[in-house]
Amino acid sequence: MACDETIPVLLPLALEAPYDYLAPLEMALGAGDFVAVPLGTRERVGVVWQGDLAADRKAVDPGKLRAVIARFDMPPLPPDSRKLVEWVAHYTLSPPGMVLRMMMSAPDAFKPVKPRLGHRLAGGEPARMTPARARVLEVAANGLLWSKRELMEAAGVGASVINGLVDAGTLSVEPMAPLGPPVPDPAFSNPGLSADQAKAARTLTERVEAEKFSVTLLDGVTGSGKTPVYFEAVAAALRSGKQALILIPEIVLTRQFVEAFEARFGCAPLEWHSGITPRRRANAWASVAKGEARVVVGARSALFLPFPRLGLIVVDEEHDASYKQEERVSYHARDIAVVRGQIGGFAVILSSATPSVESHVNVMQGRYGHVHLPQRYSGASMPQIKAIDLRKSPPERGRWLSPILARAVEETLANKQQSLLFLNRRGYAPLTLCRACGFRFECGQCAAWMVEHRFRGRLQCHHCGHSEKTPDACPSCGAEGSLIPCGPGVERIAEEVRERFPDARIAILSSDLAPNVKALREVLQAITEGRADIIVGTQLVAKGHHFPLLATVGVVDGDLGLGHGDPRASERTYQLLSQVTGRAGRESITGAGYIQTYMPEHPVIKALVSGDRDAFLRQEIAAREQAGYPPFGRLAALVVSASSLAQATDYGRALVAHAPRADKIRILGPAEAPLVVIRGRYRVRLLVKAPRQTDIQAYLRQWLGAAPRPKGSVRLTVDVDPYNFM
Repeated sequence: MACDETIPVLLPLALEAPYDYLAPLEMALGAGDFVAVPLGTRERVGVVWQGDLAADRKAVDPGKLRAVIARFDMPPLPPDSRKLVEWVAHYTLSPPGMVLRMMMSAPDAFKPVKPRLGHRLAGGEPARMTPARARVLEVAANGLLWSKRELMEAAGVGASVINGLVDAGTLSVEPMAPLGPPVPDPAFSNPGLSADQAKAARTLTERVEAEKFSVTLLDGVTGSGKTPVYFEAVAAALRSGKQALILIPEIVLTRQFVEAFEARFGCAPLEWHSGITPRRRANAWASVAKGEARVVVGARSALFLPFPRLGLIVVDEEHDASYKQEERVSYHARDIAVVRGQIGGFAVILSSATPSVESHVNVMQGRYGHVHLPQRYSGASMPQIKAIDLRKSPPERGRWLSPILARAVEETLANKQQSLLFLNRRGYAPLTLCRACGFRFECGQCAAWMVEHRFRGRLQCHHCGHSEKTPDACPSCGAEGSLIPCGPGVERIAEEVRERFPDARIAILSSDLAPNVKALREVLQAITEGRADIIVGTQLVAKGHHFPLLATVGVVDGDLGLGHGDPRASERTYQLLSQVTGRAGRESITGAGYIQTYMPEHPVIKALVSGDRDAFLRQEIAAREQAGYPPFGRLAALVVSASSLAQATDYGRALVAHAPRADKIRILGPAEAPLVVIRGRYRVRLLVKAPRQTDIQAYLRQWLGAAPRPKGSVRLTVDVDPYNFM
């Protein structure tokens, strides 16, 4: 077999460009093909590349090249996906190979697929008959081919019963057709929209049917029915033969969303998130690549699935901070969704009850369309929000709920309705100390306190994950019974609720207290069905859930998210508290929200109480514009980490010394990060601040190209458009 064709292959590694390989002409390899190639002593899966990366690669002596091993029998990576790889790599200053790695995040898809085996009735009754075997024979009497699991469930038996009937020759084992993805039907049901919803749906549907790039902000109050509205846009994409992607934060928790999708389209969507098994992940990836998966609902990583016919992206809760990824390739899924729509020439919908400042400004400047739903779908009124001034109505000593909030919960219980107490802090207490000697439990790897998780009897660091058993005595002075918690977490609030309301049924929503996704969904289902009276939860409760009986929401600490030197602190706090208080009174129940605060005069608290979102946004937008912060300016963070603070600081100073001079670009730092130590590594930060029109990527490339390379334990991370300032 002659090897006389040179092809570039990009590998999913930290590589800046493709490598050249030799391929037989009869392989007929084309751009996007997935191939197996040798690299060192290992065999790797890569993609035949075409584009700027391939054009810029250096020439290599053909005599030194190695040959492609094989081509995988699967559709090539689509051209739009390859364009997205190059765009994301350029924008984020990441190696293209690392972006490609996100597109190849289902390694099992490149392994041989085990055939599905089924069972069919093949012979007469076995020599030994039991009631369990009789049930299997009754179910299999229709002569159909059953999967083992389906047959077990239908007959109510275990695997050993099926295996015994196979051994007896009563059941045959035969190959089954591969399972395909669900096929949503856009005509399955009538959506039953209100007049306002129908008008909004028509606008979105028209933009999908236009089959050209557009971005529309679907801006509706909590409970206004945004999901049924954008489902009509999904239906339009399906009717035109296109694929659709719906991005949702906390996808593993949204059982209600899946049920709503099933009611509209007749089947569940294809799910993509970290909670699915590797085999399901591989099947989902392959279904998308083949164009079989029509609608995918997923977390931010679903953006990098190899859609060949993508015709719509919906970003639900577009304001949510979880859309920002900070590991390896740093990107914001909302922004990449817009870029993906631009590359593919299709509509993008951003949906939220509390849209981001960035999206509001894009609407104001005419870049995005705007569809507004100002009223709740059920006709219910928005909850009345009240601020509880803790300076005037403090909790009793040793407690965290003020008398006003406690009375509101008591009245809600008497009305047989639900209350929600919200505190965005996991665990029992954020700090544990010894009252005998003052010792404080601090993580040995991070500059952070160990958080007590009393229900599990452990202390845990929420930054590196280190966990240890809570000791009986102080490790410093040996005093027993001297350890006391400082401050509340959700577990401590739940403890107080049990003391105050011993007869109430309490549900705690925190990721620490559920062993898996299924357990979390069961808690949510119990709340929805009214099998809980008081819910105590973290930000999990703010993520679009619909609790029909929820009347009262109490925010235990409304000041928790303010400050921290984060330019988005006010916006995030407003969004979070607006979302969580918006869970109340969504049907026929009158809702009320109470925010405990030491700063009732703060603009965020005043905006929540008055319900004047637009006034808050005007103030926030004006402050951002005056300060030159996004979206009116550009930011990039450079984070230096090392095994010692001196090493990190020295390298940070060396970076500053090599920074190119630019009139309108400011470099702040190096300064110790607010969390100076994480996982045993010391961190210093530099912040680049520039006008909006600045090509900040070009500046950073020039700077880093001239600066000394990190050596030894020193590491440098670049984050364009940072969202985390810790």
